[in-house]
Amino acid sequence: MKILPTSIADCLIVELDVFGDSRGFFMEMYRQSRYAECGIEVNFVQDNYSRSRQGTLRGLHYQLKNPQGKLVQVLQGEVYDVVVDLREDSPSFQKWMGVVLNAETARQLYVPPGCAHGFYVMSKSVDFLYKCTSDYIASDEHVLFWNDIQLQIDWPLQGEPILSEKDQKGFPLSQCATYPAV
Repeated sequence: MKILPTSIADCLIVELDVFGDSRGFFMEMYRQSRYAECGIEVNFVQDNYSRSRQGTLRGLHYQLKNPQGKLVQVLQGEVYDVVVDLREDSPSFQKWMGVVLNAETARQLYVPPGCAHGFYVMSKSVDFLYKCTSDYIASDEHVLFWNDIQLQIDWPLQGEPILSEKDQKGFPLSQCATYPAV
């Protein structure tokens, strides 16, 4: 397993070890002790799985009172995954980063609590798995507008994205609540 830093503080790319031969492959997707050794010392309490069709854009989501850290991975297909830092005391506050995740590279992305997260489906469909450090609470979910003019995220769009009603009603960064410095 290899850990790669990103331009967002504490946001890490995890490259998994894949062992393959003519029969197929094996990879260990998560072992708490190995992640702790690499600096990801969190307790995951919820696993989520989603399937989305090409052109779907999900996000940018965050919980304010109950922030979630996430370990995300593509099981089938390909996405452009985006993280926006909303932590006022972070050196990367109000910055974004994006990375392509797909089933072939066996990469995961660790999104620390206090960041908004979303992805755009670039393949015909995608199966997306994510582990969360706290429970999802619908009443605490907030949406940062995916196309915020201040952020200028360089999404690799192929036409207009398919958005949920909730994601169409996101707020610009200037109106989003952030995580105050402690």
